[in-house]
Amino acid sequence: MPLTQIVYSSKPFGFDASVLDDILTISRVRNSRNDITGTLICRADMYLQLIEGPDAAIQATFQRIKSDDRHLEMNLLVSRLVTDRLFPKWAMRDDPARSWMWTQQEVAAGAIAAATPTQVLAVFERLANETI
Repeated sequence: MPLTQIVYSSKPFGFDASVLDDILTISRVRNSRNDITGTLICRADMYLQLIEGPDAAIQATFQRIKSDDRHLEMNLLVSRLVTDRLFPKWAMRDDPARSWMWTQQEVAAGAIAAATPTQVLAVFERLANETI
């Protein structure tokens, strides 16, 4: 049965460690309950998240995220059907933005919005292949 996988970006509003901890704690509980897996890449200037799972659960989760006032300038970057999960063991993995990704200056200049779906997915594929 195909799964829905989406990637979105947004700018954090009021970002700090406690906000991130709250997002991760709630996401892990809800995602486990709804058979959703994925990862959240975050730092003070960006959220970049991939979620995957049953379509109805993904659509409901994405609608909830879109209405969350901790996100500004939300952009859907990828929406596709997949047969295999990239993060099958993670209700919600969290990851800092890495040096091999976009710098803060590149993000401010629009690098995420200019990235192709293939480039965005490559970020997550690289993370999925890392050993934790």
